[in-house]
Amino acid sequence: MTNLFVPKEIVEGERRVAAVPETVKRFVKMGCAVTVESGAGLGARISDEEYRSAGATIAAGWEAPGAHADLILKVREPVKRGEAGGCETDMMSESTVLVTTLQPFENAAAVRKLLDRKVTAFSMDFIPRISRAQKMDSLSSQSNLAGYKAVLMAANALEKYFPMLMTAAGTIRPARVVVIGAGVAGLQAVATARRLGAVVEVSDVRPDVKEQVQSLGAKFIELETGEQMQDSSGYAKEATPEFLAKQRQLLHDRIAQADVVICTALVPGRKAPVIVGADMVRAMKPGSVIVDLAVERGGNCELSEAGKEIEVGGVKILGRLNVPSSMAVHASETYARNIANFVQELLAGGEIKIDMENEVLRGSLITYRGTLMQDVLKDAMGTGGDDE
Repeated sequence: MTNLFVPKEIVEGERRVAAVPETVKRFVKMGCAVTVESGAGLGARISDEEYRSAGATIAAGWEAPGAHADLILKVREPVKRGEAGGCETDMMSESTVLVTTLQPFENAAAVRKLLDRKVTAFSMDFIPRISRAQKMDSLSSQSNLAGYKAVLMAANALEKYFPMLMTAAGTIRPARVVVIGAGVAGLQAVATARRLGAVVEVSDVRPDVKEQVQSLGAKFIELETGEQMQDSSGYAKEATPEFLAKQRQLLHDRIAQADVVICTALVPGRKAPVIVGADMVRAMKPGSVIVDLAVERGGNCELSEAGKEIEVGGVKILGRLNVPSSMAVHASETYARNIANFVQELLAGGEIKIDMENEVLRGSLITYRGTLMQDVLKDAMGTGGDDE
C-alpha cells in the first residue's frame, strides 16, 4: 500500500490544494492510504471533515506524515516553512516520490535540493503535449482559469462598458480588446471578452492559431514572416529581435486604440518576451487597462511590476501574481483531477512503479535518485535561485 500525503501549501497567496475529496476517493480505490494536513483545503473551501468523509486521515502537521510518505502531492515547489522551520524537502527521503508543479527553470535551487536528497520528483508542467496526456495537462487547466479571470479583472478596472449598448441616452460603443498570445489563456480571454461584448483582436507569433482565433469571433493580427515560430509540441518558440521589432511596430496602432490589453505570451523555459513597450503604453488612452498574465516570468509589458497595480499616464497596469489561485475552488478541482490522472499512470496494484518506457512519466521526471533527468535543465541547474 502506498502512503500518500497532501500537505498544506504555504507559499504566500497560494490557496489551491493538490487533492480534493473526489480525488481522495480515487486514491483510496487505487490502494493508497491518504493523509491530508489539517487546513490544506481551507483556501479552496474544503474542510478537514470533507476529507475524512472521503477516506483520508487528517494530520496536525507535516513533519511525521511527510517523512513516512511514499508519495507527496503538491501544487507548488517545496519551500521553507517559516523562519524557524526547515525546508519541505528536508522531510523527504530517497524513497519519496514528489509530484508537483516544480517550474524547474524558475526554481533551480529547489531542484538542487531534491537532487541532494535523492528525491524522485515529477513536474506537472513538464508533461508532454500528447493526446493521451490531455487529462493530465495542468498548464492548460490553470491557464484557462487565468485567461477568464484576466478579462474580469480588466472589466472591473475599466471605467467603461464592455458591450455595445443602444440606450435612450444614445449608443455606447463596445470596448476594444487586444489579446497578446493565443495559447490556452489567450483563447479563453478572447472567448470571455467576446461574451462580454467586446471587439477583440489577437496577436500571436504562430500563424497556425489564426483559425482558432477567428472561430471565437476575433480578428487575427497577422504578421507575414518566413520564420518558423512554433516548436514540435505546439508551443511558441523564442522570437528573434528582428521579429519582435516587426511585431511591436504592427501592434503599436492597435494597442493605441485599445481599451484593454491582455498579455499571455510565454515561451517554455525562457523569460517572457517584451511585446508592449513603454512607448505603446504611453500611446494608450487614459483609463485604458493592461493585464499582464506573464508578469511572473518578467512580463510582456515593459512597465508591468510583479504583484503590483500601477498607473502610467492614466493607463492601469495590473501585474497580479498567481491568478488561478484567485479562483481556488475550481482551480483546485481541475488541478487535483489532473494530478490524480497522473498518479494513475504511476501506480500499479497500489504500488509506485516508474516505467521509463511510459512517455508521460519519462517526460515529466525531473530528478531520479540524485540524477537530473532532463537535459534541457542542465544549464539552469548551474546557476540561478537562492538556497532555501
